[in-house]
Amino acid sequence: MAAPDHMDSVQKHDASSDDAETETKIQYPSGWRVTMILTSVTLAYFLFFLDLAVLSTATPAITSQFDSLVDVGWYGGAYQLGSAAFQPLTGKIYSQFSIKWTFLVFFVIFEVGSVLCAAAHNSPMFIVGRVIAGVGSAGMSNGAVTTISAVLPTQKQALFMGLNMGMGQLGLATGPIIGGAFTTDVSWRWCFYINLPLGAIVGGFLLFSTIPEPKPKSPPLQILGSAIHSLDLPGFMLVCPAVVMFLLGLQFGGNQHPWDSSVVIGLLIGGAATFAVFIVYQWWRGDEAMVPFALLKHKVVWSAAMTMFFSLSSVLVADFYIAIYFQAIRDDSPLMSGVHMLPITLGLVLFTVVSGALISMLGYYLPFLLAGGAISAVGYGLLSTLSTSTSVAKWVGYQVLYGVASGCTTAAPYIAIQNLVPAPQIPQAMAIIIFWQNIGAAISLIAANAIFSNVLRDELAKRAGQIGVSADAIVAAGVRSIRELVAGRELVAVLEAYAEAIDNVMYLGIAVSVCVIVFSPGLGWKDIRQTKELQALTSEGDGEGGKREKETVPVAFG
Repeated sequence: MAAPDHMDSVQKHDASSDDAETETKIQYPSGWRVTMILTSVTLAYFLFFLDLAVLSTATPAITSQFDSLVDVGWYGGAYQLGSAAFQPLTGKIYSQFSIKWTFLVFFVIFEVGSVLCAAAHNSPMFIVGRVIAGVGSAGMSNGAVTTISAVLPTQKQALFMGLNMGMGQLGLATGPIIGGAFTTDVSWRWCFYINLPLGAIVGGFLLFSTIPEPKPKSPPLQILGSAIHSLDLPGFMLVCPAVVMFLLGLQFGGNQHPWDSSVVIGLLIGGAATFAVFIVYQWWRGDEAMVPFALLKHKVVWSAAMTMFFSLSSVLVADFYIAIYFQAIRDDSPLMSGVHMLPITLGLVLFTVVSGALISMLGYYLPFLLAGGAISAVGYGLLSTLSTSTSVAKWVGYQVLYGVASGCTTAAPYIAIQNLVPAPQIPQAMAIIIFWQNIGAAISLIAANAIFSNVLRDELAKRAGQIGVSADAIVAAGVRSIRELVAGRELVAVLEAYAEAIDNVMYLGIAVSVCVIVFSPGLGWKDIRQTKELQALTSEGDGEGGKREKETVPVAFG
């Protein structure tokens, strides 16, 4: 019985040696060429996350100008809706078309959405702009990871993913400060206009760069001629309305319509049923599907997807409502609220970079996810005690814990996927986990808004005798206009209601942080420093993701 085991060992060793030898033959760009590519990708990633976070300190001013506090959930949720609805299709597009030109097209869409937001005359127009920007961000987030996988050997990807994610988190963390500075000194509209000059740098660098393709690709016109089949457009026509219906149902529930209304129930059931049909259709299409089932059912892939579902949620939930805490309760200007959120910024950026470097050195990513989830839960638990009298030392310490935890969980799921499948399958694998990341973020922001709005109204109603102003009037006024309506004891009562509503949102943060701990062990205890067989997952074979086919050597350029 020992002989077959010995032969298997020899075959595995030979396969690993072949993969290592193959990678050395790949014509990776070097010198200033790879520097230009990675700089543009990193800057685009920075803009992607900046656009997520810049809104937090600008939101109070926007709600006051548009009289739209009830739309707060949509300002973040619409962005995630657009991104999530198009995310599955981006994987198929990147696998069929040039990485470089696909990235540029999505980046232009993102810029168009930013311009619409900056020029918005009312809340609906602003929300439309957020949706369009979200569609562009779907291709940017997938394209960034796909590009890194195409221009760097596997051994170097973990380190640069940490650096790239660190810059992305810098955008997420400095967003509140940048948003606050523009809102205070210029206009909240410049939170979105700023994307244009920075976007010109990204576009310029990419236009003069050549990104290697993982496999030869057909001419664009030939692909478009068979788009229904090659891009799996029927699959997209199923998943897009499923996402839209589901998220609309969540947004309408408790706001425009009661949760038990036929509109909300119909949207939620319709979204779930359509998504179920989409899953069955993807199974039927096999390896030609927009989301290949062999990838979807692999333990590492779905564990990474669920981890990311809750991981970004644990980052975004606090950002929006800590900013409201500072501006409503402490009467900070948008700029000062961003400054007071610096503890999050420093912890988030520093530990994103550090965790990526340590994963590259030590080889293991799971400990960082488990530690990050645990610390995040503790941080959110402490944040749920915020009140009108919380000391500076406490709210600084609470934010540091939350920032450190968020940094620890950022890069690990991406690194796990990069070390599971070869470069040709990276776009579709990343589309899966980023799709669930965006769905999770959209659901959590909408859920957080529902919690905040409902609790705030309830708490204001309880204090109606003390306040003397209707709850509807206070909510409609927006965060920055509270002190124009009430003062003295009445103001204290309103601020206590706001504090209670914010505390309840933090309970949601505890829940999503615990879920990171629950799902991350599925990524496995794996040493990424060892040479591995990066082979394609196909629909044939065992239940752990199907048959593996040997990686195609990336030789084509475009």
